[in-house]
Amino acid sequence: MELSSLLDELHLSSSQKPLPSPPFPSITELLSRLQDKLLGASSDSETSSLFGRVEQLFKTADPDWLFSPVLANDDVGQVELQRAYRSLVSTMICCAALPLCEDDCGSLTAAAYQNVPSRVILVCSVLRSLVGALGHRERAGLLLTVAPPVCVFAVTHFQDQAWTTPSSRVAAQRLQEALLRAGGWRDSVHLLMGDTSQQEEGGKNRGILEGVLDVLQPHLTKDLWQRSEAVKLVFGWILLQVPRPFLSPYLPRLLPPPLLFNDHYRPENCMLGVRCLHHIIVNTSASELRQFNRAEVVYQALFKHLYTSEASVIELVLSCLLDLLLVFEKPPSSVASSCRKPSRHDDVLRLFLTHMEAENKVPLRRIYASILPLYIDRMGVAVCRHLRRLERVVLGYLEIRDPPEEINRLKTLEVLQKTTRAAWPRMEARINVLLRCLLRLLVDVSSDSELKDSVTQELMSQTVICIKLLDDCSLGKLQPLLQQVNSSCCSPEVFSCLATITTPTER
Repeated sequence: MELSSLLDELHLSSSQKPLPSPPFPSITELLSRLQDKLLGASSDSETSSLFGRVEQLFKTADPDWLFSPVLANDDVGQVELQRAYRSLVSTMICCAALPLCEDDCGSLTAAAYQNVPSRVILVCSVLRSLVGALGHRERAGLLLTVAPPVCVFAVTHFQDQAWTTPSSRVAAQRLQEALLRAGGWRDSVHLLMGDTSQQEEGGKNRGILEGVLDVLQPHLTKDLWQRSEAVKLVFGWILLQVPRPFLSPYLPRLLPPPLLFNDHYRPENCMLGVRCLHHIIVNTSASELRQFNRAEVVYQALFKHLYTSEASVIELVLSCLLDLLLVFEKPPSSVASSCRKPSRHDDVLRLFLTHMEAENKVPLRRIYASILPLYIDRMGVAVCRHLRRLERVVLGYLEIRDPPEEINRLKTLEVLQKTTRAAWPRMEARINVLLRCLLRLLVDVSSDSELKDSVTQELMSQTVICIKLLDDCSLGKLQPLLQQVNSSCCSPEVFSCLATITTPTER
C-alpha cells in the first residue's frame, strides 16, 4: 500500500474511537517508511505535502496505536518505538537544517538562508502536533526521548539571527512553549534540569540537559564547530540556563567548548567563549574548578586576552578575571599584612595598568577606567605595590578630556579616592604632583563651555573630594598652599570650590 493512501485512510476524525484495521503496518514500520519518504522527497512541494499529512496523522490518529509498543516484550518494544520516533524527528529537523560553511574562515550570507525560514515553520508545526499528542504522563519516556532534538531545534530558530524571520521565530517560540506544556515544565531551566528535589530523594530526574549535550556534542569538535553558525549560539544559550549548583556534574562536558570559542580569532566567538567561561566560574564551586587544574587552564586562556586591542573583548575578560582570581586566592585586601605576598591579583593589575598607561584609543580608555575601581577595591592596601604605575595612569587620564560625559576623568577621580583611602600613609610623598594635577583639572573644567552643567559640577565636586582626602592624609599640609589662592588667581567657580576645603577663619 502506498504511503500517501495509507495516511489518507488514517484520517479517523469521524469515528468515536478509531482503531487502525489489521492490514495497516505497525507504527514503527510506518515511521520508518515516513522517514524514507522524507529523505527521498525531490522537491519542496512534495516535502511540504508530506509534512502536512504527517501533522494530520499526529492530530487525528488513535494515540493508543501511535505511541504503544508493538512487541510483546514491552521493554524491547518501547526502546524500538523510542528509537523510531527519535529517528523520524531527526529526519524532519534535517529537512530544515542550516547550510554549513565551506571552511572555518568565513560565514554565510543571508541569501544562503533564504529557504530555511519557510521549512522551519513547517517542521515546527509538525513537531508541535507531536509533542502535544505526547503530553500525557504515561508517555513521558517517549517525550523525554524526542525532547532534546526538539529543544535544540527550537533554540536554534527563536533567536534573532541571519537564518530567521519574524514568522520563523514565532513558530520556534511556540514549539518551545508547546514542549514545556507537554512535559509540565515551568521554564527552560526546569526543562533542562528537571525535578532536582525528586532526584535528591532517589526519584527519576526529568531534565533533558544530558540529552541536549548528546545532540550538540558531535558538532562541537575542534574541526566542526566553526562550520555551523548556530551550534555555538545554541550551546551558549543552553549553558547560560544552567544555574548553580546544577552545573557542576556536567562540568567535564560544558567546559571544553567555551575554551574553543575563547581561542578563536573572531571577536564575536571570543566574546561568546568568555561569557560562557564567566558563567561557569560564577556557578561552580572553587574546589571543583581547581580540580584537575581546570582553573589554571581557564586563567591562562583569559590572561592572554589582556594583550588584545578589542574593546568588547577586554571588557568581558577583565570582569571575568576579577571573579576567577577568587578561585585561586583570597582578596589581597582581606589578607593579614604579615602574610601579604605578591599574587595573581598583582600580575593582572600590573599588566592592566601597563596597557592602560600606553593606550590611546578612546573606547579602550573608557573601559579600562570603568573597571579599574573594582580592582582597586579588591587590592585594598596591597595597591601600594603599584602606586608608581598607578600615579602615572591617574595623571595621564585626568589630563585628557573625554567629552561629553567625561567618563575617563570621573572614573579616574574615583580611583584616586579609593587609592588615597586604602594607601593613605604612602600618599603624602605624592601630594605635590597630584595637587597640581587636580588644580589644573578644576581650571580646565570650569572654563570648558562644551560640557553640560551637571557634568561640570560632578567633576568639580569629585575633584574637591580628592583634594580633601589628600589634605587629610598629609595632616593638613595642603591648607597653607591652598590659602595662597585668591579670587584674582582663578575663576569664581574654582575659588568657591577651594573655599570649601580651607576653613572660613583662615580665609
